This record gives sequence, structure tokens and C-alpha cells, in this order.
Amino acid sequence: MKKNAIASLITFCMIFCVAPFDANAQVVDYKTDSYWQQRADYTMSIDVDVDNFRYNGIQNIKYTNNSPEVLDRVFYHLFYNAFQPGSEMDIRLQNIADPDGRMVNNLGTRKNPQFESRIAKLTPDEIGYIKVKTLKQNGKSLTYEVEGTVMIVTLDTPIKPGETVNFDMVFEGQVPVHIRRAGRNNKEGVALSMAQWYPKLAEFDDEGWHANAYIAREFHGVWGNYDVKLTIDKDYVVGGTGTLQNPNEIGHGYTKSPVVSKGDKLTWHFKAASVHDFTWAADPDYIHDMLDMPNGPTLHFFYKNSLSDKTKESWKKLQPKTAELMTYFSEHVGQYPYEQYSVIQAGDGGMEYAMCTLITGERSMGSLVGVTAHEMAHTWFQFLLATNESKHEWMDEGFTEYISKLAQDEVMDNNSENPFERVYARYVYLAKSGVEQPLTTHADRYNINGAYSISAYNKGCVFLAQLGYIIGDDNLKKTIKKYFTDFSFKHPKPMDVIRTAERVSGLELDWYLMDFAQTTNTIDYAVANVEGKMVSLERIGLMPMPIDITVTYADDSSEDFYIPLRQMRGEKPSSATLLEDWPWAYPTYSFETSKAIKSIEIDPKGQMADIDRSNNSSEITKDGTD
Repeated sequence: MKKNAIASLITFCMIFCVAPFDANAQVVDYKTDSYWQQRADYTMSIDVDVDNFRYNGIQNIKYTNNSPEVLDRVFYHLFYNAFQPGSEMDIRLQNIADPDGRMVNNLGTRKNPQFESRIAKLTPDEIGYIKVKTLKQNGKSLTYEVEGTVMIVTLDTPIKPGETVNFDMVFEGQVPVHIRRAGRNNKEGVALSMAQWYPKLAEFDDEGWHANAYIAREFHGVWGNYDVKLTIDKDYVVGGTGTLQNPNEIGHGYTKSPVVSKGDKLTWHFKAASVHDFTWAADPDYIHDMLDMPNGPTLHFFYKNSLSDKTKESWKKLQPKTAELMTYFSEHVGQYPYEQYSVIQAGDGGMEYAMCTLITGERSMGSLVGVTAHEMAHTWFQFLLATNESKHEWMDEGFTEYISKLAQDEVMDNNSENPFERVYARYVYLAKSGVEQPLTTHADRYNINGAYSISAYNKGCVFLAQLGYIIGDDNLKKTIKKYFTDFSFKHPKPMDVIRTAERVSGLELDWYLMDFAQTTNTIDYAVANVEGKMVSLERIGLMPMPIDITVTYADDSSEDFYIPLRQMRGEKPSSATLLEDWPWAYPTYSFETSKAIKSIEIDPKGQMADIDRSNNSSEITKDGTD
């Protein structure tokens, strides 16, 4: 049965699961009486050889230990080392039932696939790598050991609480053939998609070090400022994280003034304040458009001149829609705090980064808006509300899916009655598949990629949408805004969302986080019996919920009822007739109406993730039976 469930889920996912204002003015509290987080300020100079796709780098990190602990070692991520035969990423591709289609060759058929890892076939001049040549702490050389994509560094002198040290590094890298997210010469011909390209300090927090190997997904980084100089062939146009400091020396659409080249290369100087990553892309064929938003950031768009005229026209039409999306997110979550945001044709689908996104560009207008809506929304849910994606991927992807669905619905004038209908359907499919794992599963530990996708994107989205059903939609809107106010530029965790919702609503909600995110318990309520004016309901699933009910009477009038869940210790705002609490331990519940009943329905708006809606309603015949 499990094999059939896996095959069914893989097929399902193949069809349905695709996915005043100044940066320098932002002040981040890295340490308060009740909260602390580390800080890493990067200064880097990079020289790129576009002919052999290699680069040399000099890096300084001012690292501040805001923790109460003494650190005797640190860890670096060397992400590009994943793109080598025999890496953990390569081996995982060879041992999972449904590997990412971008990362494998299918030597079989769709019905009988035979997957071959693309990483396993890379030659020495096609692999990716980051090689550390020297590393010093406050001027003294350090010893270190590289284990795949992680470098373990033994410190010369332990870092005391409150102390700031300097790490100085010389390194070199090779950009891999584009396989996943980053690399050279992607399928649309973009020369350089430079994500996860530099030695990056791992995060240390109240849970300890997060030095995860780069196997598939996701990321977690240390807040800080970035000062980056990229020296590259003068014909290349660069876009990405940060604000360009020397536009008059660069040109390429950043300024209308002519630029006199001083040689074969140009040095691009970017600064980014209060971010936890730095990404860029470059190509000699980029068109660069800019759109200044009133009272907002400058939007940049980079897309290849080789696109068809129709597609380039879609990229032009995308630009005002992107401004509308930026306005929507700023109004409904919190104000975008940086000076610029860039939408860049690069990568292998859509992936969010600090102040930018990389998306594939050969898309229809609707697809361009859809992918931009999702990736831009990640600016709030993961880059400003910087959850640990590896541990809480559903907060990253799911919350993004929630707000981007609403934004896209408004911006594209879709006026959907229920923008989340398909999202709920996908979650229910997974819940009934037999292969679901709880949302506490590490992002790399899902048995099936398809189960990860539905869990992270769809169940995570349902978590937030259904929270609105529990506490009321207005309270959910207030919760999202307060969550942003309280936890932006920090590393929030699942309980932070729940406690925020509790403070806003006055309800007790820990049960919701526990049942929906930490187990695979399901919701299933049923109309058991209707006789005259008496209604009997049944809880079939293990997960409790408050219940909305609409009763239509024999005279065609209707009445809404609300049954609170006792353990919530209160009720959501509602104009419905309030009934007695339903304690979870009781499997049945009965109440009496004022008139004879014609029909009854549990959760008529479909906001509850009930896995079997066939038993949610009952219609009474003329003879009084249901």
C-alpha cells in the first residue's frame, strides 16, 4: 500500500505541484534582555573570470558573539561543494523515489522513470567548489577541516560573550554548471546565477549551531551588513542584493550618464544593511529597466534581450504589477524597509533572496506575475521574518503562499470566492495518502519530495488560513501585522506566531500548533443525525476544532450557529448564535434549534481543513429523514 501511495503522490505532484525609507536607517536589536542573535558584517572583494567561470575572493567578517556562551569553534557553509560527484546532494538524488526533475536525467519514461543524477556526471571543469586558501582570526592563522559543504574551524582564541572578532579569508570558487538554484549558463542562457556562492558563517542561536549540509533545501543565516565589490567583464550587467554605490562608474541602465571604461573590467560596489544573505546575477545580454515607486523602493528588472518580442512585452507589463504587489505586501504585512528590489531572469524557476528574486523568464504574463508574487512575498516571510527554513519550512513557504495568493488575486482582479480552494484540496490529498509526515520534519528528511512540497507550501498555507477560521479573519490580519512588528529582523519560531495570535485574540491556541503542525492528526466532523429540531454531530478525526454551522429551516429561513472549542477558553468574534462549548474528549455533541430543519451544513465557507466533507451536510426529506 505504501508503494502505491508513493506512486500516486508522485503523479499528483508532477501535475499540480510546480511554486521614510532607507536601508541604512534600519536599526536591528541584536541583543535585548530577553532575546539575542549573532551578528556578522561582511566586506568582500570578488574578481570574476567569465571565461572559465572561476572567481577569487577576499573576505572580512566582523563577528559579534551576542550569546551568553563562549564559542571555541565556528562553522562555514561552502554551498557550491554540493555540486560534485559523490556529494551528499548527489547521493540523495540517487536514493529518493521522486528526485527534483531539474537535477536528474530521466532515462526511462514518465510511467516508468529511471533517474540519473546530473551531479554524478559533472566533469572537473563543470563542478562547483569553494576552496579556502587562508583564514585568520584577528590576524592569527586558524586550522580548519572541510566536510562536504561545511567547514569546521577551530578558533585560536575562544570568543567571549559580547566580543567582536575579525575573520579574514582568501578563497576561490568555481561556478558549477547550472543544476539547482545557482550556477552558470542556465537553460535560458543566463551566464551567472550567483546564489550561495561565498563562504558563509553558520548561524548559532539558543538551539546551538545550525551547520546543516547542503543536500536540497533550505537556508538559515546570520543578520548583518554587506559591503561587496564585484569586478567582472565590462560588458556584463549585474543585479541582485544591495544598493549600487557607484552608478556613474557603471552605466548599464543605472545612470543615463555615459561611462568611459577604464579597462576590460568594471567594479560594481554594492551595500546592503541588515540582511542575512547576498545574491547576484550577471549577463551581457540583460535589458535593465527601473521603476521608481512613490514613497517606496526603486524596482529593477533584468531580462535577456534574446527573449521573444511577446515575452519582452510581458516583462514590461510585469513592472507596474510588481509595484502593486509591493504595495499590497507593505500594507498587509509591514513596510518594505530597503531602497531597492530586483526581479531578475536567472536561476531555475523562482527563488527568493535579499532584496531580489531569481526567476526563469520565458513565461506568460500570468506566470510572470504569479512567480513574482510568490518570491517577492518571501521578502516578508523568511527574509524579514527570518525563520530557520530547514526546521520550519512551512512557515517560510506556507505563509508566503497564503499572502501571495491574496495579493495575486487582488492585483490580477480575479475576485476569487475562495483563493485557497486548491491549496486545501492538495493538503487533504496528502493527509489521506498515507505518506504524510508532520510539519516538524526537517526539510531534508522527507521520504518523498512530493510530500515535502505539499506539506511546506499547501499545509503551511492552510495553517494560516485556518487560523483565520479559528480566531476570526480580522484577528488574523491583526496577528500578521503584529507578528511583523514584533519579529521582523529576527529569527521567529512557530510558537512566536501562536503567541502573537493569542495576544491579539485573547484565545488559547497552543493546541492548534500541536495538533496541526506537530502531528498528522486530521480534522473530520460529521452530521450524525437530524430529527425534528434536534441535531447530533460527531467528531471522527482526532484533531479538535470550533465549529461553524448553517441551518436552513423548513420555511427557507436560515440561522448560523457557532460551537466554541472548550480548550480555546473563549470564542472568535461572530454574529452567529452561540452554543455551549464542545470539549474535545466528547466524540458527540447535540443541540436543539427553534424550528424544523430543512438542511444543515458544517463549515459552509470551507475554511476548515476537514478531510471528508461528504459527511458535513444533511438534507431532510419530506418524510423527516436525512
